[in-house]
Amino acid sequence: MKVLLLAAGYATRLYPLTVDKPKPLLPIAGKPVLEHILDIIEPLKEVDEIFIVTNHKFAGHFEKWSKGYKSSKTITVVDDGTLSNDDRLGATGDIEFVIKNKGVKDDLLVLAGDNIFRTPLKDFLDFSYSKRPSLSIGLYDVKHIELAKKYGIVSLDKNNRVLEFKEKPSAPKSTLAAKCLYFFPKEKLGIAGTYLNTDNNGDAPGYFLQWLRAKEPIFGYVFQDEKWFDIGDKRSYEEADREFK
Repeated sequence: MKVLLLAAGYATRLYPLTVDKPKPLLPIAGKPVLEHILDIIEPLKEVDEIFIVTNHKFAGHFEKWSKGYKSSKTITVVDDGTLSNDDRLGATGDIEFVIKNKGVKDDLLVLAGDNIFRTPLKDFLDFSYSKRPSLSIGLYDVKHIELAKKYGIVSLDKNNRVLEFKEKPSAPKSTLAAKCLYFFPKEKLGIAGTYLNTDNNGDAPGYFLQWLRAKEPIFGYVFQDEKWFDIGDKRSYEEADREFK
């Protein structure tokens, strides 16, 4: 299995912290955001390589960081060649970029480089294996309707099949938020390219999931009793720092 960490954004909402430093390398409780994510990937024996996709502006930062980080997995930094928010590929575009340019043929686990949580991933992977060849996504109950308006929101049936996916809905039908945690079985690695070839939005993965759900089953795994932080602004960054300390 391969892992892909999405780290190609410019994090303008965190300026000035991220003017000259990528968000995944900002410190949380004394170590980079990225290393908190890697802590839950390290125990996964089936993972043999981790790709970190970033932009041309910050590729050198990740290369320098990787030289000092010790892991049992091969870590490969991938420069997607973009230089600004104006020419960025977007999350779905970066997933397809890595699959194509690195010749990925194994199952692929995709995580955001700015979402941190402590829950082990084994149960999510077991769930995902049981649903193959369909895609599976990780979900978190934000519990409040007002909070749900800020995320991609999912409704599930009794078999955990995704009934509906709405990106930042004005009237959410549930409080289950997508965590930017996706399992692509190797049978489905071409699906992101198919989506992009139809001139769809390459940015927020929620739009890709909305499109895919209308074509075939997607399944959602709800993580229980945990703290999940989507570090999008200074408030969430400071909150995560306090919690992890």
